[in-house]
Amino acid sequence: MRYFIDLAYDGSAFHGWQIQPNAISVQEILEKALSIAFQQNIAVVGAGRTDAGVHAKQLIAHVDVEDKINEAQLQFKLNTLLPDEVAINSIYQVQEEAHARFDAVARQYKYYVSTSKDPFSRDYSYYIKKSLDIDKMNEAAKILYDYKDFKCFSKSKTDVFTYNCDISFAAWEQKENLLVFTIKADRFLRNMVRAIVGTLLEIGLHKLDVEDLHHIIKSRNRSEAGKSVDAKGLFLTQVEYPNSILIK
Repeated sequence: MRYFIDLAYDGSAFHGWQIQPNAISVQEILEKALSIAFQQNIAVVGAGRTDAGVHAKQLIAHVDVEDKINEAQLQFKLNTLLPDEVAINSIYQVQEEAHARFDAVARQYKYYVSTSKDPFSRDYSYYIKKSLDIDKMNEAAKILYDYKDFKCFSKSKTDVFTYNCDISFAAWEQKENLLVFTIKADRFLRNMVRAIVGTLLEIGLHKLDVEDLHHIIKSRNRSEAGKSVDAKGLFLTQVEYPNSILIK
């Protein structure tokens, strides 16, 4: 039987989602907790990777077990076993062929920029002292809808077959002293959101013009885009699936 695990985590203490040698990851921590709970080795498959230091308010992973489980009891047990930085939001049964990564139809990220010095948000936002032209940043964000190939925002050494992504939403909004960038797409390339944010911030600082974004995207050259902003301000906030994968 296959179950989806909906979890959240503070990425500060982890070297990303995916298991890797000589570094602690969220996937490793979750698999260890599940293995203790079931008294056997358990593996999970995540909806995607998050880089070191990136947070998640919702990441979905799937797990296969032999018998039907009590979802509430397992959620409670896992939350007892997991460190404070990781929490299970929910667990629910899905169709046997449902896949946490390949069946996801959309993913949403938010990036937080602090516009004033704030000791309480410094670990979860990127602080910029200079004033930003939010209107220009939003004007530029709309340009993203006109393109599919975003190689210019991708990490240089990455093993992907295509750089195409379908961005369905991208916009900035001011929430008191926080500037929040929300972006939604069917998929994202490694480092893509942080590179987009870095480029849009340069437009907001008037270091680049709005129209420069067309040239940057068409160049397919990472060095043409802005720098990648800090991981600490980035949150994976939502992963969407078709209703057909659910067990009614």
